[in-house]
Amino acid sequence: MAEIDAPQFFQTDVGEKIAYKMSAGAGPTLIWCGGLKSDMEGTKAVHLHDWARARGQAYIRFDYFGHGQSSGEFIDGTISRWARDITEVRDCLTEGEVILIGSSMGGWAALLSAMKVTPRVAGLVLINPAPDFTEKLTVANWTEAQIKQLEDDGVVYEPSGYEEPYAYSKALIEDGRANQILDYPIPVTCPVRILQGYDDSVVPWQHSKHIIDMITSQDVTYTLVKSGDHSLSRPSDLTLIEAAINSLTEL
Repeated sequence: MAEIDAPQFFQTDVGEKIAYKMSAGAGPTLIWCGGLKSDMEGTKAVHLHDWARARGQAYIRFDYFGHGQSSGEFIDGTISRWARDITEVRDCLTEGEVILIGSSMGGWAALLSAMKVTPRVAGLVLINPAPDFTEKLTVANWTEAQIKQLEDDGVVYEPSGYEEPYAYSKALIEDGRANQILDYPIPVTCPVRILQGYDDSVVPWQHSKHIIDMITSQDVTYTLVKSGDHSLSRPSDLTLIEAAINSLTEL
């Protein structure tokens, strides 16, 4: 087995290269699905990899198309493309059941992936999940000038907290609009654990809580973390994430 510090790559069905790090172990395999513009070296992704390896559970973290060490440009990415990355990681690198751990945008992408092949997904852990964020949290708060900019220039830039700003392309916005899931029943029947920061300034708790109303699974818990922010990366937050995973696996 390769050291987890050395990235590996696989080629998707459309010729893109997806970078990933994985360690073998017992199933179900944990698959980390990061947020918008984040990569597989984030605090939660690395912490959970170390935790999974110490307990002997299979784990994969990866970079979406246009993120981190994977091929492609971020501005060319869409929600459906990133959801497809999750599905391809699962199908190319794993056998048997998986648990998808989706953070922020990754929560939306993980739900979209689980909707496609629910029997492969033994559970979902969603951390400050942001389904429909492009339409309901981003465009909904844009000025008329920004909406006009999208039409005229095909992209709107906003600060991201990373080295480069968020680039909301017209393709991303239109694809997000077409893949909204909070207005209809979400056909996911596996157990779902949602952790949400009460003080999250990016994804309000009222937004993520709507998942409970729309998802068809009857095994859903929603944990609201007082003083928790959008990252939920404090030691106490990481312990909560571990507990959520533990509730879905026998290890």
